[in-house]
Amino acid sequence: MSELYEKSLVKLELPLVLEQLAACAGSQGGKEACLRVRPTSDLEDVKLLLEQTTAASELCTRKGNPVFGDVTDVSASLERADRGGSLQPVELLRIGGVLRCARNIKGYVAEDEKATVLDSLFNALTPNKYLEDRIFGAILSEEEIADNASPALADIRRHMRIQAGKIRDSLQKIIASSANAKYLREPIITIRQGRYVVPVKAEHKNDIPGLVHDVSATGSTYFIEPMSAVNANNALRELELKEKKEIERILSELSAEAAAHREDINLNYTMLIQLDVIFAKAKLAYRMQAWPPIMNDQGRVELRKARHPLIDSKKVVPISLRLGSDFDTMIITGPNTGGKTVTLKTIGLLTLMAECGLHIPAGDGSVLSTFDAVLADIGDEQSIAQSLSTFSSHMRTIVDVVDQCDDRTLVLFDELGAGTDPAEGAALAIALIEFARKMGSRVVATTHYAELKLYAMRTKGVINASCEFDVETLQPTYKLLIGIPGKSNAFAISRKLGLSEDILKEADDLVGKSDKDFEDVLSQLEQQRQQMEAARREAEQLKKDTAAIKEQSEKMRSELQKEKDKALEAARREAQKIIEDARTAANIAAEELKALRKQLQDHADVTNLNQRQADVRRSLNEMEDTLRAAQPKKERPMPTRGILVGDTVELLKLGTKASVIAINKDGTYQLQAGILKMTAKADEIYLLEQDNPYKEKTRPAHSGREMKMDATPMEVDLRGMDAVEAICTLSLYLDNAMRSGMKNVRIIHGKGTGVLRSAVHQELKKNKFIKTYRLGVYGEGEDGVTIAEFK
Repeated sequence: MSELYEKSLVKLELPLVLEQLAACAGSQGGKEACLRVRPTSDLEDVKLLLEQTTAASELCTRKGNPVFGDVTDVSASLERADRGGSLQPVELLRIGGVLRCARNIKGYVAEDEKATVLDSLFNALTPNKYLEDRIFGAILSEEEIADNASPALADIRRHMRIQAGKIRDSLQKIIASSANAKYLREPIITIRQGRYVVPVKAEHKNDIPGLVHDVSATGSTYFIEPMSAVNANNALRELELKEKKEIERILSELSAEAAAHREDINLNYTMLIQLDVIFAKAKLAYRMQAWPPIMNDQGRVELRKARHPLIDSKKVVPISLRLGSDFDTMIITGPNTGGKTVTLKTIGLLTLMAECGLHIPAGDGSVLSTFDAVLADIGDEQSIAQSLSTFSSHMRTIVDVVDQCDDRTLVLFDELGAGTDPAEGAALAIALIEFARKMGSRVVATTHYAELKLYAMRTKGVINASCEFDVETLQPTYKLLIGIPGKSNAFAISRKLGLSEDILKEADDLVGKSDKDFEDVLSQLEQQRQQMEAARREAEQLKKDTAAIKEQSEKMRSELQKEKDKALEAARREAQKIIEDARTAANIAAEELKALRKQLQDHADVTNLNQRQADVRRSLNEMEDTLRAAQPKKERPMPTRGILVGDTVELLKLGTKASVIAINKDGTYQLQAGILKMTAKADEIYLLEQDNPYKEKTRPAHSGREMKMDATPMEVDLRGMDAVEAICTLSLYLDNAMRSGMKNVRIIHGKGTGVLRSAVHQELKKNKFIKTYRLGVYGEGEDGVTIAEFK
């Protein structure tokens, strides 16, 4: 990697992204490895890295994030142990941490049956539960060894506790003695230089025979080990030496066991660090809302709604662009602070991120290419010490770019040709771009020069782009427009800021005619683009509204169909049940009739036969009533008068007509139906009046429309119905009302929650025969009714 490439990585801010990546790593070694990540130009390697990141993201989604906190580089400790050295407890604890992490990470995917590209890394882990348990069972902390580290150590410490207890008991007798109370500074037992002592006043140091181990800072207290405790303290000291020797033996033994598995432990560390980096990439992708790009090595770039990863996602404006398909060079123009440099950095940085195996903050389906180098000339590196001006500093970088660019290079120029005479700078910029193109490089450059805009318009394979600027608000929109050169907007911005019109007019006169014409063309193009953009947005909104209406209609139609299907299915089941009941009753009746015939043939008892005939007849009548009850009842208007002799009535049970020939004293009616005469109660018949629609007498001639007007009311009441039932009723009513020639109808839906009113209005809005509709006013029912007018 060349020095210029390294500088380009810094200019494009890749190290800042890697710092964010390191913050996502779980171990110190993983964080350091993240900071060392560098782009690779091999297409297959990049695809593998991206697949690993994708696989890690999927695992995190299904199983949560794995933990790599205990991973520490232990290679130096293992090498020393391999040479026969004895490791310290802290070193052994780190080795145990690597083994524990390897076991946990191995178990993280143990029950996951879905194969991934990470399986080889997981399978390379070799946990050693025995050694792990030995280390953590023997070492409690960096400074403490467990009693059960060995039977010998446990026995030594047991004897130490017993010996210490004997010493305390001996000293307790001394400090508890009233004769010694005046000699002691305090009646306590303490430890100095590992031996039990008592604090004695300086003036009485000779009154308690023993060994002086320490003196207080003021010299007023002597810490004396009484002679009665010397031998006991010596015995305790011997036990402490044995303890130290046993601990050294235990550490040496554990070190030898760790050295025996040195290669496996080192491999575990390497795999864990690699997995830590991969899962850090997955975490960063989640934070950035990033997706894997589609990679190629043909220099083709197509970014969709790409965002600069270091700018707040709530503030950054996504950009979409392409390069390397129908053109290999892009010239970006526009005012300062308009987003040109951010666009340049976004292209370069996202390319580098992808080559590092990082997902990019861009829309799904974005395309990027691998490059051997991404060379960027961005920013000002002028140096007083080296006597370099702005132009000279840029040219120094450009010279290196020219020396290194080829067909596997992405070249990014910021303000190409700036810092010198405009005419010469523009000519030099065009020559540099042409050279890079001849070498096969992909080029993106920003500029203010009109000559480069014309160059892009006239040259095949070169395209203009611009960063949009709102002159009204004097604010850039940061939108990248492909195919449209940008304007500097110097005059418009100056006018908006209050510069004198006289000065602006004089400046306008100084601008050449060709430049004016060119700017006018740009203005016209921009106006047309804005109009097309507004039309496109309006069309998209209309499309969305249409789709929403269609979705709502489909939903309502689906609900109606479901209700219809549900009602039909219920009716079918009920009909099937009635048919089965009727069939059962018929079968029973047939069997009874057979039995009756047989009894007649056998001269059976007549009384019993009559009783059984009555039972059969009753059973058939009950089934008849059931069938009749299952039929829908007709809604009939109440008769306007009583029944008289000579009226025609309908027998409700039979559905036939009969004439009234007499009225009995008990309120029943004598009827004549054909040749049959019968008696019926008042609730078993219905009067067919002269003007009743069920009467079959000749009526005065009316047109069809007048007849329908008579039959269809001027209003329909939907209150108490649900939305589906109400819409069905309303549709039938509107159809009848329209055919009847009505001009207006009144729909009663009530006030309530407004759900029924909303459904009615939606239905009226869709009905092609409705001209207008409105809520009722005072006296019409107000918000509880809707007045609809037919076309």
